[in-house]
Amino acid sequence: MISQEDIFSIASKKEFEKITLKVFRFQYENNKVYQSFCNHLGKSPSNVKQIPDIPFLPIQFFKSDKIVSSTDEAKVIFTSSGTTGMIMSKHFVTDVSLYENSYNKAFAQFYGNIEDYCVLALLPSYLERDGSSLIYMVEDLIKSSNHPDSGFYLNNLEELSNKIIELENEGQNIILIGVTYALLDLIEYKKFQLKNTIIMETGGMKGKRKEIIREELHQTLCDGFGVTAIHSEYGMTELLSQAYSLGNGIFECPIWMDILIRDTEDALSYIENGKTGGINVIDLANINSCSFIATQDLGKKYENKTFEVLGRFDNSDIRGCNLMVY
Repeated sequence: MISQEDIFSIASKKEFEKITLKVFRFQYENNKVYQSFCNHLGKSPSNVKQIPDIPFLPIQFFKSDKIVSSTDEAKVIFTSSGTTGMIMSKHFVTDVSLYENSYNKAFAQFYGNIEDYCVLALLPSYLERDGSSLIYMVEDLIKSSNHPDSGFYLNNLEELSNKIIELENEGQNIILIGVTYALLDLIEYKKFQLKNTIIMETGGMKGKRKEIIREELHQTLCDGFGVTAIHSEYGMTELLSQAYSLGNGIFECPIWMDILIRDTEDALSYIENGKTGGINVIDLANINSCSFIATQDLGKKYENKTFEVLGRFDNSDIRGCNLMVY
């Protein structure tokens, strides 16, 4: 059996490969949908000897099937957002402590101690529905910050503006996590010159505004908030881990997560670093579901394991929790 400690204490590339292959064998044996998919491709533990041999389950399966590698009951079901009538992805989470450990450890890896920050959340479209994994995470980060002013702001831009200025004047470190269109609403309401605040956009216009390319968006946000970089998060309903960008749209994964870039013409082969292809995600925290997911996102990977998200396949849904703007 693979423990959480095995996953979250990975310390080398060799360890990552070893645990990844163990997770593949476990999920092949315990996830009927995934096993059937692997068998269809002629793949099994007998001929999967290295990471590129592992089949990646198309993310659309989360819309049509229950993707679980555990016999335990789901403690929480995360659902994707989308327009009315669209089929939602469902992620059945049997052990929510895996998710909690994943986002807490990833946050600590990239940002340090959560108690050093006041966490302000501007996520109206996520708050207005049930089943958001992003809201679950941010709610817990707000609580863990132990700061009396940490909290959610729905559409009360005046109150949020006043709070940011008050905290800035006190020299308090702030993380403002916001859905893209709401952050744009905020800087149209008021311009800032922030010194102690990290702006983290979680992507998506949610039909409220026209989609714009990332460079233009980030420049607009930098100008409006008076900061030099916009941070971003890359995660989705079907995963239990997130990658973070500390600026310029370049993402880095926590140690138990990685991506591969598949050929857009041949989904079973991979392309070299620096070239554009489909993003496949390895998320070892997703052990009770599926850790190997072929997303509908396009991106590039670089030599130092960082990556960039460049857009979506034309026929894919507008992803509600994809956390980037293109």
